[in-house]
Amino acid sequence: MITMYTVAEDHMGESEIAQVIAFICGVIVIILMIMGLASNDWLMAIGWRQGLFRHCIDEGAPTPLPFNVAVSGAGCYPARDVGYIKAAAALCIVCLIADAVATVLTALGLRAKDHRNKHTYYRFAVLCMGFALLALLLALIIYPVFFAAELNLGNRPIWEFGWAYGVGWGAAIFLFGGVVLLFCDKESEEIYYKERKIVREEVTGGNNTMTGHRIGAHGTLRSGMTHA
Repeated sequence: MITMYTVAEDHMGESEIAQVIAFICGVIVIILMIMGLASNDWLMAIGWRQGLFRHCIDEGAPTPLPFNVAVSGAGCYPARDVGYIKAAAALCIVCLIADAVATVLTALGLRAKDHRNKHTYYRFAVLCMGFALLALLLALIIYPVFFAAELNLGNRPIWEFGWAYGVGWGAAIFLFGGVVLLFCDKESEEIYYKERKIVREEVTGGNNTMTGHRIGAHGTLRSGMTHA
């Protein structure tokens, strides 16, 4: 019995390291996604910066402006009414919400004392984080692919993706790391508790066997005394 609980404590100590790192990854993704959503530097050209919700025209930007946008002077304006920009923005918002939920579930799992509750929290956390990763990857793929389709309307010889788009890929890397850590830990938890159940059954069976031997010995002793 003492050995079994020592193994349990060692296991919990090792597994919580992975869970804490996954939680940190989730927090970093929240910060990165907020930065990416708030930025206007997803797509850049001479005198032009474009984000998910706004595009900005620099002072003295050469005309015609990209995508034949009507000249309104320098400043930032609502994003063009284009499907792929709206889709990318929506997917990034979904990613942010799903990752926030996964991060909260991971924190609840770290605080939980009951092993079954821990397992439940981590199971839903890995699903939410995986969904967030899928949504973000779709956004990061949709945005450049559909932009390339309208490149002939760009009116600029050189285009480049800004730091905000790179932040999106950084968030995807942290999401992938969090998913791997939570998924691998979930699998190890399942294996561990199955092994612990087997050990407990063996210990219980051994105790029952010892009790049976004792009862048998007492019965034999009493029988001998009766015959005497």
